[in-house]
Amino acid sequence: MNEVFFQSTKFFALPLHKKMELFRNEKLRGYTPTLDQTLDPENQVQGVEVPEDDPDAKKPFYGPNQWPSEDILPGWRQVMEQYHNEALRVSREIAKIIALTLDLDAGFFDKPEMLGEPLATLKLLHYEDKISDPARGIYGCGAHSDFGLINLLATDDVAGLQICKNKDARPRIWEDVAPLKGGFIINIGDLLERLSNDVFRSTLHRVVLDGQERYSVAFFADPKPECIVECLPSCTSDMNPPKYPPITCYAYMNQRYNDTHLGLNHIMDKK
Repeated sequence: MNEVFFQSTKFFALPLHKKMELFRNEKLRGYTPTLDQTLDPENQVQGVEVPEDDPDAKKPFYGPNQWPSEDILPGWRQVMEQYHNEALRVSREIAKIIALTLDLDAGFFDKPEMLGEPLATLKLLHYEDKISDPARGIYGCGAHSDFGLINLLATDDVAGLQICKNKDARPRIWEDVAPLKGGFIINIGDLLERLSNDVFRSTLHRVVLDGQERYSVAFFADPKPECIVECLPSCTSDMNPPKYPPITCYAYMNQRYNDTHLGLNHIMDKK
């Protein structure tokens, strides 16, 4: 994990024109500068590597990654691919605990359409040394919940993450989350909220900066795009009907991406 953070700092220290050579493509792989996405600071995204000539590369969210040149950042790709593999392994183990909690077989989420052949995305995040001002709506990262199933968040030792335990409350009450260097903070995503019929609620969170530079690493473990996300039988009854209609993972995540990425509307719909 330390090596991932070290390599992340090296990437974000590159001149902007070098980072922009890897500007995110229509599959959302690559570099996103500050304010390009309405939620996040600058970031760099890698997913499951799918060669251009693979039939799966035509699917939404699939395709080859955009890697920094070995001449510029030697060994960078190998470090990120190793971390990606380990984070996916940990995600599957966490999903077993979630499955048992929902009265499901421990291997429920190992099915191909779930985490057997997942959308697994690694996002490196860099927050500049700015000061947030919530009263004026200025944040390091605006309030949001993650779109998919679960997110493994690794942080450095700089504070800033805040969560709202009751996202329906008005006014919202925000609590600081202490940095957990060397460990994971697990965020529940919207799709798990829908699957579990609100047994698990997605975590509303934001980042408030205090003038210190900050790095984090997010790993999103999500179902395949064609997976139909609907209320699990163990999470509904006559007295507790499903709260959300069925929807494919692609349809839900595509809408959320369009809502939060500037200039992205209709791009993903063409794929």
